[in-house]
Amino acid sequence: MKQIFEQFLQFLQQGIAAIFKFVHLVWTWSMDQISRMMQAPWENWPLLKQVLLIIVIVAVAYALFIAARRLWFAGVRVLAAFASFLYAMVVTLPAILFAGVIALAGLWLINNVDLTRLDTLTFERSHTAPSTDGSSRPPRSTTGQGSGETTGNSR
Repeated sequence: MKQIFEQFLQFLQQGIAAIFKFVHLVWTWSMDQISRMMQAPWENWPLLKQVLLIIVIVAVAYALFIAARRLWFAGVRVLAAFASFLYAMVVTLPAILFAGVIALAGLWLINNVDLTRLDTLTFERSHTAPSTDGSSRPPRSTTGQGSGETTGNSR
């Protein structure tokens, strides 16, 4: 089972690394293209090309704005999730502390209490004998003395 878990974690790590590598590749390529666009010699271009360049710049800026907005909201959610995680860790501290105290007390009992004494305890037996019906009551007198009962049918 441990080998399967380690293999799964390795697969997950490689997948995440591949995603980050691809994201890095796309970002690097896109920033390179935007940088090249900004270095274009637009001053010598005719007016129509300059207008087209402005439209392209506005479209690129809009796409970057959308990407930045998504990253901002994702960052806010990540920070909120992290804060929620920290809150959960703080809130569970009393329960964790209580579990530790129980473990400490249990180990102290196991190490310091002599449980062999429990085997030597004797229970005091009562003077009653169990009857055939399973109840525990005093035995009946067969001579008619003592309890006032007789064994025969006397009317």
